[in-house]
Amino acid sequence: MADRILQEIAAEGRRLETMDSRISELTVASSSIRADIAGFRDTVHNLDQRLTIVEDHVAVLPGQEAELRSLRIKVIDLEDRSRGDNMHLFDVPEHKEGSDVKTFLKNLLPELTGLEYSPPLEFQRAHMIGPLHKATSDKPQPIIICFLRHEQARQTILAAKSEGPYSLEGHEIRVAADFSRPTNEKRKAFLALRSQLRNLDIKYGLFEPARIPWTYLIGVIDFGVRAWTTCFFVTMVGYLFTTICLDG
Repeated sequence: MADRILQEIAAEGRRLETMDSRISELTVASSSIRADIAGFRDTVHNLDQRLTIVEDHVAVLPGQEAELRSLRIKVIDLEDRSRGDNMHLFDVPEHKEGSDVKTFLKNLLPELTGLEYSPPLEFQRAHMIGPLHKATSDKPQPIIICFLRHEQARQTILAAKSEGPYSLEGHEIRVAADFSRPTNEKRKAFLALRSQLRNLDIKYGLFEPARIPWTYLIGVIDFGVRAWTTCFFVTMVGYLFTTICLDG
């Protein structure tokens, strides 16, 4: 009986030693966790400081929006002006230009436009955009021209607006000024509006770089800012005008 009691006491002692060992391990793990938490606290503190700095910078941005917008407008305007000597020539049959594009254009442009250039035409650069097509059925690549004299570029573009599109050996040749990407996107936004104006038989003009002054009944209303709003407005005017005419 006494031996059994002693065995149980010994077993209990071993269990206590095991528990003590586990408690020691837990104590070590707890210390490590406390150290990690302290590290996280520092990290959170640093992140909070950085977030405060970011918020301070963001708070300044609204005051700079007008300045940034003004600078963007100026950059686009400068790019459009730098392209003022350029002109695109579309749908000229490929291989017609031969090996000397400049000489080809010196002969072609007076023939198309009927203009007498004085002094004679000169170009800084002239080349086809992109590789030549192998198949004759493919749409020809456009030619971009950089005139030596700005006046001749404007003269050619204005003549194309009033006389074009031109015809060359059964091909319709179109001329277009060269603009920056943002300005081209604005001009494309007016496509629906221009269609509505034509349907209403209203005289209009797409002024460079991307504005449409519309003379209608009273004064001049300039719709150069929001093309979609203008299109909706013109559509409604056309609907009301048609309705009034039919009712009358």
